[in-house]
Amino acid sequence: MANNRYRCEACGNLTRFDVVTDRRERSFNHFSLGGEMTVEETEVISESVVEVSCRWCGNGRSVVVLDPGTDA
Repeated sequence: MANNRYRCEACGNLTRFDVVTDRRERSFNHFSLGGEMTVEETEVISESVVEVSCRWCGNGRSVVVLDPGTDA
C-alpha cells in the first residue's frame, strides 16, 4: 500500500488520521516444536482504503489525499 498523506480541510490537520483498510495477505507461519507460531513471510495480495477520518475533529468527509511531493 502506498503511504498516502492526508489533510483535513475542516480543521487543517496533517498528522493524525484513523485509516480503515481491507487487506488480503498470504503469510508463511512457522510453528516451533513447542507450538509457538512465528510469521516469517507476509505477501500483500490486495489492499484498499475503506475509510479515513480526522483524529482531531472526527470529520471523514473533509479528508483529502495529498499529491506526492506536496508540502501541505
